[in-house]
Amino acid sequence: MCEPLSVGVHGCRRASIGAETNILIVGACPIGLVTMLSARAFGAPRIIIADVDEQRLSMAKKLGADDTVLVSTKAEDIEEEVTRIQNSMGGKINVTFDCAGFEKTMSTALKATCPGGKVCLIGMGHNEMTVPLTPAAAREVDVVGVFRYKNTWPLCLEFLRTGKVDVKPLITHRFGFSQKEVEEAFETSAGGGNAVKVMFNL
Repeated sequence: MCEPLSVGVHGCRRASIGAETNILIVGACPIGLVTMLSARAFGAPRIIIADVDEQRLSMAKKLGADDTVLVSTKAEDIEEEVTRIQNSMGGKINVTFDCAGFEKTMSTALKATCPGGKVCLIGMGHNEMTVPLTPAAAREVDVVGVFRYKNTWPLCLEFLRTGKVDVKPLITHRFGFSQKEVEEAFETSAGGGNAVKVMFNL
């Protein structure tokens, strides 16, 4: 679990998360959830998560999200959803993590983030996107990317050792190594639903 957690830790370092950083996470996928856990360990005081899936939002809430916002996949809903997200935050959104990487999620991130804030693109859903960069630039919103990470494992291990981060609830399914169980594990993972991290037991 240090590998996915490392993505969240690296993202938090890239976005300079601290005790005065209110955070929006777009995408309650496994990476969105480890990013939330990492941000909390870095001291973020308030974290909102938006997603299209109610089950994932329920998991995010159980893991410590301050609030969740159910959104759609429709681009025409962005303005109304950004308003709901900002109202849910009850203050400035200093940093937004886009953990999905689609045109709609990135547009939502750019519009929701406060002037002078940061958008950290973690998700890799689309290779090319058309997003409202000029209005974001006018508000001096910085965009940073996350792809690889280095020197994160010592901090991840420390977070796990001290209990500052608990990744156990993310492991929702466990399977053995028989042919039948391997096939079932992949089907469970591909099916989504309440599956977050599917693990094989040695």
